[in-house]
Amino acid sequence: MRKKKPTELTRGEKVCLWIEKYCRVPEGRDVGKKVKLRAWQIKEIVNIYDNPAGTRRAILSFARKNGKTALAAFLLLVHLAGPEAIANSSLNSAAQSRDQAALLFELAVKCIRLSPEMSEVMVVRDSAKQILFPEKGTKYRALSADVKTNFGLSPCFIVHDELGQCHGPKSDLYEALETATAAQEKPLSIIISTQAPTDADLLSVLIDDALAGHDPRVTVSLYTADPELDPFSIEAISQANPALGDFQNEEEVLAMAEDARRMPSREADYRNLILNQRVERASPFIAKALWKTCGAAPIESFAGKRVWGALDLSSVNDLTSLTLIAEEKGVWQVHCYFWLPEVGLVERSRLDRVQYDVWAREGYIQLTPGKSVEYEYVSNEIYDILHGLNVAKIAFDRWGWRHLKPWMKKAGFDDIALGEGTTDEEKARAIFVEMGQGYQSMSPALRATESAILNGKIAHGNHPVLSMCAANSVVTKDPAGNRKLDKAKSRGRIDGMQTLTMAMGVAESSPVERPKEYQMLFV
Repeated sequence: MRKKKPTELTRGEKVCLWIEKYCRVPEGRDVGKKVKLRAWQIKEIVNIYDNPAGTRRAILSFARKNGKTALAAFLLLVHLAGPEAIANSSLNSAAQSRDQAALLFELAVKCIRLSPEMSEVMVVRDSAKQILFPEKGTKYRALSADVKTNFGLSPCFIVHDELGQCHGPKSDLYEALETATAAQEKPLSIIISTQAPTDADLLSVLIDDALAGHDPRVTVSLYTADPELDPFSIEAISQANPALGDFQNEEEVLAMAEDARRMPSREADYRNLILNQRVERASPFIAKALWKTCGAAPIESFAGKRVWGALDLSSVNDLTSLTLIAEEKGVWQVHCYFWLPEVGLVERSRLDRVQYDVWAREGYIQLTPGKSVEYEYVSNEIYDILHGLNVAKIAFDRWGWRHLKPWMKKAGFDDIALGEGTTDEEKARAIFVEMGQGYQSMSPALRATESAILNGKIAHGNHPVLSMCAANSVVTKDPAGNRKLDKAKSRGRIDGMQTLTMAMGVAESSPVERPKEYQMLFV
């Protein structure tokens, strides 16, 4: 490896010197002054540009109000008109909303207009959110996810601003830009963002992969508070906020911490935005960390076990879910099954921003033929799943049941199992029982589910679809304090959590052993 001459600067050092020479502070108390990079900013820039493997993607994540967007604007200008500029190249920034996309563009424009050198040679097109540097033929354009993706792009430099705002593991704009760089010799993407709320979100997936060190061309710097620390301590705050006490107002941040301490309803926002932790800002029914404590693999077979379950039918093309539970040494073992229509799966994955297509390939979701969930197909599947099991009760929501029941009969279930018996004895033998999803039915079921999870009495095996549903689930209360899972307020599909809760509820309400003559119904 060639040794650097004493007077020779590295790429990172050249970038830092150019920023400090030509860029001006775009806003705040030092507006108009020449930029003076802090030690931590220099470290991050050098980390990106002096990576021996050559950086393809750099991820910088820290809390809000630490100058993320301004730093991104400086790096953008470096590639537009500075030492990293490539003749006739295109540059883009991407954000999840037009307002966010405008922020980076506007900060870059402010830097240009405050700089005597840049203002004379750069062309700004405000209406198109474009900046041109005619001398090099370089051009920059700001893009947002809420406009139609342009697949004709070929950028050599991309800034993904606040990618943590992207819910789910996919973003059309991210994919369009990242796959448009194949014609470039050394493309570079900068992701600069506060953390996303969940492990399943795109930014979290990218951070976790980078931290695992699979690709040396990907660098990551994650400024986040240690979850073991007091979240309101100055130590925890400092870990996520490198600009604390500098250009970030320490007094204001500490006041936010105190507000969150006094008002628990504000703690989730505080942890995500100020401590840069992965925390659902709309509090889920079960905290992610608690859910993970019950991730032990369930027993493989329920043969010989007493089984309860619940069925949640889909509306045409949504998830249909069946969850079965059986007790083993005081722990509820969970087996869950999901169905989606085969046609339109990729589109459904895109709309819901979850990887249904991947989960289907891995066997976590079963695909039904056609454009809608075929009840005939599902009925046969359910019969095969239950065959040979000692099934006590399967709860179902009344929606869609009348359409499913004829196919259940055709699959092999008799009238008594389906709850059509007329005598008390026949009614007692019913396997499928109706259970509403309102406050009255769901409140005791939620209590049973919550208690089992809190005490580590559930083994769900971290099934990805069920875990997604758990992360999405939000609970609402009525004036009497009764609770239910609220689909309207949840951030995505919750069908799996709904059926797990219903299964726990029906097991709680029917613990008495079935008579011997009714036990092996499906043998």
